[in-house]
Amino acid sequence: MARRLLVAFLAAGALAAPAAAAPGTIAVGVDEDAPRAELGAALAEATGGRLVEDLGPLDALLLAVPDVRRALAAARAHDGVAYAERMAATRRLAFEPDDPLYPDQWYLPTVRALDHWVAKPPHPPVRVAVIDSGVDGSHPDFAGRIVASRSFVGGSALTDAVGHGTTVAGLIAAGVDEGVGIAGAGISVELLVAKISGAEGLILIQDEARAIRWAVNNGARVINLSLGGPRNPDDPRRDAYSPLEHAAIDYATRNGVLVVAAAGNCSRVRCPERYASWPAALPHVLGVAALRPDGQTPAFSNRDPVHVDVAAPGTQMLSTYPAQLMQAGCSPAGYTACARRLADRNPSGTSFSAPLVAGAASSLLGERLLAGGRLHASQVRTILQRSAKDIPPIGRDRRSGFGLLDVTSALERLGRPLPPRDRYEPNDDAGDKARRLGGKAVRIRATLDPFDDRRDVYRVSLRRGERLDVRLNGPVRGNSNLYLWRPGTRTLDSGARARRANRLARSAGPSWKERIVHRARANGYHFVEVRLPRGKAGEYTLTVLRSG
Repeated sequence: MARRLLVAFLAAGALAAPAAAAPGTIAVGVDEDAPRAELGAALAEATGGRLVEDLGPLDALLLAVPDVRRALAAARAHDGVAYAERMAATRRLAFEPDDPLYPDQWYLPTVRALDHWVAKPPHPPVRVAVIDSGVDGSHPDFAGRIVASRSFVGGSALTDAVGHGTTVAGLIAAGVDEGVGIAGAGISVELLVAKISGAEGLILIQDEARAIRWAVNNGARVINLSLGGPRNPDDPRRDAYSPLEHAAIDYATRNGVLVVAAAGNCSRVRCPERYASWPAALPHVLGVAALRPDGQTPAFSNRDPVHVDVAAPGTQMLSTYPAQLMQAGCSPAGYTACARRLADRNPSGTSFSAPLVAGAASSLLGERLLAGGRLHASQVRTILQRSAKDIPPIGRDRRSGFGLLDVTSALERLGRPLPPRDRYEPNDDAGDKARRLGGKAVRIRATLDPFDDRRDVYRVSLRRGERLDVRLNGPVRGNSNLYLWRPGTRTLDSGARARRANRLARSAGPSWKERIVHRARANGYHFVEVRLPRGKAGEYTLTVLRSG
């Protein structure tokens, strides 16, 4: 016993040992009426240091001290001192690439796309798919960047008769710091080019779905969809929802691919629209609205309190443009400023906001790879949302979601604990969309979000008479609810009568801890639903126990 006590005493003594002295420089603010010379001498004596410089009209003194921690405490306790702080290298030069048209790209400094680095970082390549009208593959800003291409509408994906796809691709992937043209928002992007629109600009849903599948199968980590169809739940005749498009997005989500989509531009019928367009309005898609250079939302940018996640510049954009659509004799050739069509010279639209977010996502993925780690698509989406700079009105809103894209703030968050990933998505409904849970005792962790992911659904096989015990904990400070649905339930979005008939049990108290105990009355897959109707997004734990 004596030996154990001695060991414990010695360990406690080791933990309490004082930290080693760290020499350095401190700055001390001087009160307006304090005698500077006398204060400098007194501080040098109190801190054991020496006065390095009197900064005169800045009302501050610099002192070199042998122990910064002790010196700060001594200085702050001294009369006549306004403040005391350690001097350290917490500022650095922002990276400015040598691409000649970069000074005209007002939007990159606005989103702080390159401010995180003092030089171009050696990111491993990240594959980003541009599903659009094709790309001018001969453009010098794309040299060595297009790793695969496919046209789903005939002809070559490396020609662009519209100009839209080339403009979008340049905003994402134009070479950075290579002395050519513009700089893209992504540092080291490998482009996957899928052409789904011809010269008329119309897109078939089946071509979009095939292109999404192709991009996922060819290693895309991010997919950019600068396209959309109207969403109008008030008038189903004007609503362009497609189950096939939804299935394609789910395929991308299930394979860990982040899908970024334009929130949409208003139609002539109503401007602005009250809803984001499809596919931006689908679950797990990062919907992007537009901003003007003055930070205001342009009239064309669709509003949506749920499906607009972030905003990014979307007017007066300078980007790459196909050579065959250039105005003769104009310079700089190959860029939107010389487009033959007047409307394309300073392109505007949420189509050109989304690529900045896709490029930012690739920078996050590349930075994490450079550090030897990986990010899941759900983590990238959360980081981009939570790091956005809030703009009026305060809080998440229908115009800009969480706010203005801030790439540097997002990259800085990689140095903090990462948000939880959700490997069970998409599991947003009953039937085949629900994730199967096997085994007698299962405990999983997943996430919910009141905007992007309000419910998760799991299927559990039960025999008649078998006992099911389901317990839910979290997200903390949310108001999560727990429901159990009978075998044969195909969807949770049916009418009220069908929901009443199919629901077996529920636990929906005003907290984030819920429990259901049920004895099965029939064989088959039962569906466990976790729902977050409101409250704070975050991680939850679900425990599922089966017994005879």
